[in-house]
This record gives sequence, structure tokens and C-alpha cells, in this order.
Amino acid sequence: MNTNYLLPNRFKNIGWAIFIPFVVLGLIYLIREIQFSIFDWTVFAIFTDDGTLDFNIKYLSFIENNMTDELIGCFIVIGGLMVAFSQEKIEDEFISRMRLESLVWATFVNYGILILAILFVYETQFFHVMVINMFTILILFIIRFNWMARNSRKALSYE
Repeated sequence: MNTNYLLPNRFKNIGWAIFIPFVVLGLIYLIREIQFSIFDWTVFAIFTDDGTLDFNIKYLSFIENNMTDELIGCFIVIGGLMVAFSQEKIEDEFISRMRLESLVWATFVNYGILILAILFVYETQFFHVMVINMFTILILFIIRFNWMARNSRKALSYE
């Protein structure tokens, strides 16, 4: 089976070690908006504004920013991609089909949630839903694929 697009299996455990703690940190950040002063950095911004309604947009400039949320987001994505797209120990056509079905299912559910949010969530809460929505397709895929893999392993062990 040609799986050139998948990482070797050893990346799955590394991915879990990154993904789980940063998802927890991300949830804590959403609830408490904690920021660590060690991450107060001067960073390059493609564009930024001063946060007022004047829309004073600056392009290609350096700004002061706390990078806590950016780092949490990057590590959630990196860990999630490692978990989601690492080969299983035995990667065959059945696993590839489960992977495809899980990805399609996660995509449909993700956009279903997005449509509901567009219709029924407003103001600042809509922004929070959009932030969470950046990660839901990956999280839904991981949950669905691992659930299907677990169920198929259980079914095989009963035979």
C-alpha cells in the first residue's frame, strides 16, 4: 500500500505527547486567558491594527505581542497532524479506507458545526467559536479514526 503522505509510526506517540498537553493548555487559555510573560516578544507582523475602530492597519512591521496563544495553537496543530497522519503499525487498504471515511466524516461534521455557528452564534462568542473551529476538523478526525480503529481491533479479537 502506497502511503507516502503518512509519517512513520514512531511519530504517533510523539504527537500524542505534544497534542494532549497543548489541547488542555488551549482549553485553559480559552477559559482563563492566561498569558506567560516569558512569551512577551517583539514579532514580525504581516499586518496589524491598533485595536481601535479607526482601523489603523500597519503592514510588514514589528510589534510587541504575547505569543502564548500562538504557541499553543501551533503545538496543537503540530501534535494533531503527527497523531492524525502517522502510519498505523499495520497500514493496509482497510486502514486507508477508515482514514478516508474518518476524514470525510470530520469534514462534514466540522462544516455542519460552522453553519450552525454562523446562524446561531453572534458577537464575541462567534469569534471564540471560529478560534475553536480552526482545530475541530483535526480533533474530530483523530477521535473518529481512533474510535473506528479501536472498534475494528475489538471485532477482530472476538473472532
